[in-house]
Amino acid sequence: MKYLPNILFFILLSAGIGFFTFQIKKIIRYVRMGRPTDRSDRPAERWKTMALVALGQGKMVRRPLAGIMHILIYAGFFIINLEILEIILDGLLGTHRLFAPLLGEVYDFLIGSFEFLALGVLVACGVFLVRRYGGRVPRLVRSGDLKGWPSLDATIILFTEIVLMTLFLTMNAADSLLQERGAEHYVRAGAFPVSSFLHSFLQGFGENTLIFLERFCWWAHIIGVLAFLNYLPYSKHFHIILAFPNTYFSNLEPKGKLRTDENVLKEVKLMLDPSAQPEPVESGSLPSFGAKDVTDLTWKQLLDAYSCTECGRCTSECPAHLTGKLLSPRKIIMSVRDRLEELGRLRDKHGPDYKDDKTLLGHYITPEELWACTTCNACVEACPVNIDPLSVIIDLRRSLVMESSAAPAALNMMFTNIENNGAPWQFSPADRALWTTES
Repeated sequence: MKYLPNILFFILLSAGIGFFTFQIKKIIRYVRMGRPTDRSDRPAERWKTMALVALGQGKMVRRPLAGIMHILIYAGFFIINLEILEIILDGLLGTHRLFAPLLGEVYDFLIGSFEFLALGVLVACGVFLVRRYGGRVPRLVRSGDLKGWPSLDATIILFTEIVLMTLFLTMNAADSLLQERGAEHYVRAGAFPVSSFLHSFLQGFGENTLIFLERFCWWAHIIGVLAFLNYLPYSKHFHIILAFPNTYFSNLEPKGKLRTDENVLKEVKLMLDPSAQPEPVESGSLPSFGAKDVTDLTWKQLLDAYSCTECGRCTSECPAHLTGKLLSPRKIIMSVRDRLEELGRLRDKHGPDYKDDKTLLGHYITPEELWACTTCNACVEACPVNIDPLSVIIDLRRSLVMESSAAPAALNMMFTNIENNGAPWQFSPADRALWTTES
């Protein structure tokens, strides 16, 4: 019975990490459903981009209030959870504050810092709840993109962080009181500048009650952290992890440069070189142009979908959206993720080559949304984790034009003029210089 808590802790920890690993493998499998693309060039620039954008939160602080609050949560969550290492070792070994004798006064400084960060997280979560439900930020409360699960997901995350930080501070308050009372097993260690304010509420509790409270908060905190870890793959907050690889694999080309479709390039080369021989095509494997479903997108575009924070900065900067058009870059990326999840589950069940009767283009994203885009790159510039909604829009447009011949009438007229006159305008090449002559 002496080692029963340690055994239970080991089982809990193993189950939590094991299930999280299973979820990560599933998402990697889904992302690999995309087409290949090479993002291994310029590694030094990629490390710099990741350090500035993901680690340094460089694009978040462009909106100061949200940026500062996000940094508080971001720093608090990560730094406080450094203590998880000590909690894990204490749980496995049956010790209490294992690192205290090793770190001495540094340990006191760390615990005190963790408490101030926990307070910062509580304040930031409160501010975000007010901003989200106070109706003051249209991109968070007046958008159809966030109805249903996305809105609930954001609420769950904010309240989970509030609960975890409250458990952490309550655990420390009970622990520090037990230290003052000389309770067995509770070594004198740590500084408690924030949780000490809770002493007035706990002073009347007896030693056994305080031990129960401290142990309850300790177990609830670690269970909450493991539950939060396994909730992340189902949540927009998966960007906590994916922001780092996603920014590392950012598109480093100039914003206005479009990716060349290899199948289109092959066809153009064949047209320009009469002596070129087309590659043999196997039955049922004709080349496709653009993207109609998620499997036609690149793995990086699919990684973008899982990295989306749903913050709506892209949509709030989109000139088409601001003028009342149907387009929302956030909704484009969320639709890619929804479709990828749906198709991934079906292929897990029926096999890797399974195809259903749905596609991303048409069932999730409409042509009206795509043609509203001005290709200005405002959404790409605004995204705090370097997601590229424009690349998805362009690839889906290519499919509409080259696979379905479904371009708007104005574009079809331009295509005809280019084909017949070598220019977008409806004038004969022989008449192009007429404007230079006197009338």
